[in-house]
Amino acid sequence: MRLFKLHHIFFCVAIVLAAPSAFAHAIVGDRIFPATLTIDDPGVNDELNLPQVGRSNNAGTWTTTATSEFDKTLTEDWGISANANWQDSSGSSGFDNYDLGTKYVFLKNPEHELMLSSELIWEIGNTGAKRIANNFNTLTPSLLFGKGMGDLSDSMDYFKPFAITGTLGLNVPTERFSTDDSGTNFNPNVLQWGFTLQYSLPYLQQHVKDIGLGAPFSTAIPIVEFSMQTPTGGDSHQTTGTVNPGVIFMGQEEQLGLEAQIPLNHDSGNGIGYLLQVHFYLDNIFPTTIGRPLW
Repeated sequence: MRLFKLHHIFFCVAIVLAAPSAFAHAIVGDRIFPATLTIDDPGVNDELNLPQVGRSNNAGTWTTTATSEFDKTLTEDWGISANANWQDSSGSSGFDNYDLGTKYVFLKNPEHELMLSSELIWEIGNTGAKRIANNFNTLTPSLLFGKGMGDLSDSMDYFKPFAITGTLGLNVPTERFSTDDSGTNFNPNVLQWGFTLQYSLPYLQQHVKDIGLGAPFSTAIPIVEFSMQTPTGGDSHQTTGTVNPGVIFMGQEEQLGLEAQIPLNHDSGNGIGYLLQVHFYLDNIFPTTIGRPLW
């Protein structure tokens, strides 16, 4: 694979591990929810995903992807996003349709480390390569949540670094039937759902007990993400998806994520893939300009 070489990965790791402490992203109380790789987190922030590289297998075909996303806050609790996704599969490469989104955080409870938000993603039809992208629009309204376990009793101190985040959305195509080179296709609604389990070592060190961890472990969040899709119309209601164990290293201005992609079942794929994320916190890099809300 020529999208990135091994020394590029080592360079990214060095950047993150050199960061002095963990800051930013979605913060409620003492809890920081990191920018996860397959399940959108509940927070609104100024950030840049550049790039997120993945490789996965579906029905015997390996696909390589490179995704970039820019998120901008309009107010402290309301933001917009733009996403571009390049992919290569069996020699056919190009950009998928571009996405625009908006997200609003409507509940923050610092005492219970709870955050709830709503989101709407618009996949703009006919904006990507014709051999890859759909020729119709798709709208996906979603609800997202994050819950830290810092409100547990002191007798459960070592469980306090745990957190869970999740999303539930409905992917709705604007055209029920579409035509391409393979003929006329039925486009069902698809339930997009998933959740993550996280254990924050920075939280353990800073809010439970300093057990003397040094870099890189003091910035690490071991994580498992579950990303699922279930069609709600048509002949098939088979749930597909992946289980993604990995780790996120959080720095002050950047974040590095590494995960395996394990297919949920045979319909989800035939081999173990991977995801690599390089993520920048613009609110910490440019706190007085593009890293602050417009209003």
